[in-house]
Parts: sequence; C-alpha cells; structure tokens
Amino acid sequence: MRRLACVIVAALIGATLVVTPASAADSTRYYLALGDSLAFGYQPNGDFAHGYVQQLSATLPDLTLQNLGCPGETTTTMVTGGICPYPGGGGQLGTALAFLRAHRGKVRLITIDIGANDVNPCATATGIDLTCFRKGLVTIAVNLSVIVARLRAAAPYAEIIGMTYYDTALAAWLTGPAGQALAKQSLPLIHELNGLLSLVYRFARFRVADVAGAFSTDDMTTMVGGLPLDVARICQWTWLCTPKRDIHANTTGYGVIAQAFRAVL
Repeated sequence: MRRLACVIVAALIGATLVVTPASAADSTRYYLALGDSLAFGYQPNGDFAHGYVQQLSATLPDLTLQNLGCPGETTTTMVTGGICPYPGGGGQLGTALAFLRAHRGKVRLITIDIGANDVNPCATATGIDLTCFRKGLVTIAVNLSVIVARLRAAAPYAEIIGMTYYDTALAAWLTGPAGQALAKQSLPLIHELNGLLSLVYRFARFRVADVAGAFSTDDMTTMVGGLPLDVARICQWTWLCTPKRDIHANTTGYGVIAQAFRAVL
C-alpha cells in the first residue's frame, strides 16, 4: 500500500505541478501542502482523498491546492530527496522552493507536518529506545531549521502553519500493564518532540496547529468507555486499535487535524 501511495504521488505531482513562472495577470492563488504521509492523506484502506490537507482545502475555495506530501518522508529526506519521485529529483523541499519561485507572491498558505518518521523507529511494542529518540530530536532540530528558514525566505508573506503530532504509543494501553506503562512513558517524549517542533516553527514566524491538544494527548484522567481520554481519542481517530494497527488517522481523525489548522488561520 505504501508503494502504491508513492506511485500515486508521482502521478499527481506529474499531472498538477506547474513550475513555469506565473504571469502577472494570473489571478490563481495557491495552498501548498508539505510533509509526510499525513500531509499526503494516507489511509491503509486505500482512501487517500480525505486527509487533513484535502479536508482543509475544501474550506478554502479561493486557493488552488498543490500537495507535495510524501509517505515515509523524514526531515532528512525532505531536504535531500530520495523518497518520492519529484520532477527534477530535487526532493520535496527543492520542489516546493521551485514552485514558490515560479509563483512568487501567489502562494497564500503553506502547511507542513514533518519529523514523526525521524523518531517513530525508536518505539517498539517492547519499549522506547531513548538514545535513538534523542538522536532523532537532534536530527529534527538541524534539518527542520534549514527547512523553515528556506521556506520563509522563499515565501516571506505567506501564512505558514506547522503542526504538533498525536501520540501513537498510547494505543499500547490496550495490551495490558506493560503497554500501559509504555503509554505513560511516551507522554513526556511526545511533549519533547512537539515542544521542539513548535519552537522551530515559531522562530521562523510559522503558526502552530495544536493537533496534540485536539487529540487530548495529555488527558489520562478523564475516562471514556473505561479508557483514558487520550487513548480513546487515538482509538477513535486513527487505525491503531483496528486489526490494521496502522498509525495513520482515519477520515474523522484527519478532519480533527484539519480543524486544528483551520483554528489558527
């Protein structure tokens, strides 16, 4: 399914990406979406049309969507390329910068989610590798600083919004005492990740969509159906508690993420 998603990325980008300079008379205004599989709108059931980008775009009829989201993208691959086959082989960031140059002043909104894939491999069913996680944070800090600086320089007047992440490890709660301990251990770590992302985004004058807050990531006190609210939200709005055990949001969850972006527009 991931390979299929990448094939679709290539088809969509090849069909819609316009890199020729826009004429002064061109009245088209754009929404440029960047990021990983969440930006792409990935779902394990093959529905790639109801991600948060697509749902947010539907509320912005005056802006033409250009979605460069790439399943599997990390902060490193966003800068260097190597995951999705963008025209010219410049990677997602290079392609985005080329689009911004070709449509200077016409891109009114940019959204981005990136960084989760830098640290996701550090968490397994048996625990979280803290050394791996800390190394991932350093990588994010370095690469994301480059990404935001280049985007802001290329689009000084655009509204640019980054996002925090929900905590995928919370689903381990359902597996028993060891999983519940893992879920609790993950909370300060997702705070560190989201704190870093928010700091880098705000330094570049980006707004931040509080997706973690929308998913009630901190609330282990309120109980819903016998589960802490944050665990219940993960089960309700992602595929993690289904037989697919997939970390991605479902259509409803993507709608929640879209609302978090909309709230800071």
